Amino acid sequence: MKNYDFIFFDLDGTINDSADGIINSFIYALEKMGMKPPERSELFRVVGPPLSYSFNNFFGFTKEQAQEAIGNYRVYYAQRGAYENRVYDGIPELLKRLSDSGKKLYLASSKAEKFVKILSDYFGVSQYFDVIRGSDESVGRYSKADVIRQVIADAGIDRIDRCVMVGDRRFDAEGAAECGMDSIGVLYGYGSRQELTEAGATYFAGSVEELGRMLGV
Repeated sequence: MKNYDFIFFDLDGTINDSADGIINSFIYALEKMGMKPPERSELFRVVGPPLSYSFNNFFGFTKEQAQEAIGNYRVYYAQRGAYENRVYDGIPELLKRLSDSGKKLYLASSKAEKFVKILSDYFGVSQYFDVIRGSDESVGRYSKADVIRQVIADAGIDRIDRCVMVGDRRFDAEGAAECGMDSIGVLYGYGSRQELTEAGATYFAGSVEELGRMLGV
């Protein structure tokens, strides 16, 4: 594979094992909306996609209902859910090796930007990223492609062919392709090989260790 100079990372399912906090926040939000939540095993599909996508497509909410549910979700998430979370083993060491080798690293998440910054600081990984961006409804930045484009603009990158997006869900691969860059689908997160293949992921990494080897460290 290519030797990439600019490496974009997703957060949930790529840097952090965040399923418990996200699922608990969804359960809280659904109960507040008067719904009986599905079994936890059925809720892993909500880890990774934008919140509006999940509430609209998985639970049939209208746009207005989804916004109310997102507000409820964020009440729990801000107080507890964000911290029901851990960094995957080996990730801090991988980020350090990549940074020390001269690679430029960027964090591009569909999570609300304020939480992306809070969590990357909380888990001690923000120091490795030149730019940290998430979704921001106030400026119309919703999709993964929107977030990637913002990072590209912030960083002043003009060699998209030297960029790669690392993530675990189809939104990462599709967002990367929309922006003209390659992607690595990580299989230790929440998406399946089939999902990532159908989304057009360029490469696959089965573990943090394999990801490091693919990125040259």
